[in-house]
Amino acid sequence: MLMLLNQKGIAASSGSACTSRALKASHVLMAMGIPPELSHGSLLFTFGIANTGNDVDLVLEALPPIVDRLRKMSPLYDKYLKQQRGGK
Repeated sequence: MLMLLNQKGIAASSGSACTSRALKASHVLMAMGIPPELSHGSLLFTFGIANTGNDVDLVLEALPPIVDRLRKMSPLYDKYLKQQRGGK
C-alpha cells in the first residue's frame, strides 16, 4: 500500500519514527482497543501547515482504489469475506 501511495505522490508510513525498528503494534491503537492484527496494518499520514484541502482530497481519491486492488489480490481477504458470509 505504501508503494502504491508513493506512486501517487502521497507520503505515508506504517508507523511513527520512534517505533520504526520495532515490530510491535502501536501502543496508541492498542489503548484504543484495536486488535494487534489490525493495528499492524495501520497507516500513518502526517499533515502540516503547508498541506491543503486538495492534499486531503488527493488521499481520499487515491486510497479506495488502492485498497480495492490489494483486496482483490489477497487470499486472506477472500477468507475474511467467506467467514463474514458464514462459510469456512
